[in-house]
Amino acid sequence: IPALLHQTPARDLDKFISRFLQPNHHFLAQVNKAVNTICSFLRENCFRNSPIKVLKVVKGGSSAKGTALRGRSDADIVVFLSCFTQFTEQGNKRAEIISEIQAQLEACQQEQQFEVKFEISKWENPRVLSFSLTSQTMLDHSVDFDVLPAFDALGEAPGCRPEKGKDRSRQAQLGPYHCAGEFSTCFTELQRDFIVSRPTKLKSLIRLVKYWYRQMPKGKGSLPPQHGLELLTVYAWEQGGQDPQFGMAEGFRTVLELITQYRQLRIYWTVNYSTEDETIGDFLRQQLQKPRSRPAWSPDSGWDLLAKEAEDCMSLFSYFKKLSFWTLYPTNCTLLRVQWWSGELCPGCECPLGSKRL
Repeated sequence: IPALLHQTPARDLDKFISRFLQPNHHFLAQVNKAVNTICSFLRENCFRNSPIKVLKVVKGGSSAKGTALRGRSDADIVVFLSCFTQFTEQGNKRAEIISEIQAQLEACQQEQQFEVKFEISKWENPRVLSFSLTSQTMLDHSVDFDVLPAFDALGEAPGCRPEKGKDRSRQAQLGPYHCAGEFSTCFTELQRDFIVSRPTKLKSLIRLVKYWYRQMPKGKGSLPPQHGLELLTVYAWEQGGQDPQFGMAEGFRTVLELITQYRQLRIYWTVNYSTEDETIGDFLRQQLQKPRSRPAWSPDSGWDLLAKEAEDCMSLFSYFKKLSFWTLYPTNCTLLRVQWWSGELCPGCECPLGSKRL
């Protein structure tokens, strides 16, 4: 049983992560081999006698990003199909598509040899297909997968990053939709690659933050999505100097400090798109300018609970009071004018995190 996190000295956090949080390397290799076999089987066998074609099969989730925790983790396999020509069509023919993919998963299970235990969830008329891969020797090591059919919004070969503003017809598809995140599976590759390209130590910090998040006491209320903390960790590292060999304790404290100041944060990236495009720019502004009646950090969002836990956690670490943390500056507002709850933050305004104003 790992020692409590707050009892781990600052100098030993890297060892704590390596010993208790990183998945077993042998099991990871077995899972990757099995997933490659499953993806190839689905790509080659699904809809063989149908006008529907499998365009590509993509791995997503923490296992694909390199941020999975030891024990039980989650991942996605996204099957991009030719029958979808826009986002809203993903609900079409769902029963037929799920039935075909399930049949091929079962065939793969019977015909292929695996070094891990391959179990398919049995549900009558499932909306989502699920299966698990479990170690034959370490039964507490497993990965739960969801298999998700999706529209190929990027239209690129696997591993390719779309050029900003390359296809305005795809960008224009955003126009009629206002449910942010509803079609996030279409962008699994971009979500994965955004993390995969980061230094190994940053992925270790993400693991540490995720572990801390999962230790939250149950029953106090809902918490924000874990994915938000992953992005917050990346932001802290980017703004804190991008040192690939940073101090783990300083990085961890910086993320906790950011969580306590969630009301002052509006973070976004333009790595995979350009706000110069009118449609994309308008869509992003809609996400950043939520109505004040339901701000993203309202009590029911769970950020207040998480901030309280972050404060409690920092008080438990005896060395945190003496520990330095990264100096961060306000989120970038040069592309978009962001309205803050307590007023406006003007481009060029500098206010280090340590001043408690951010």
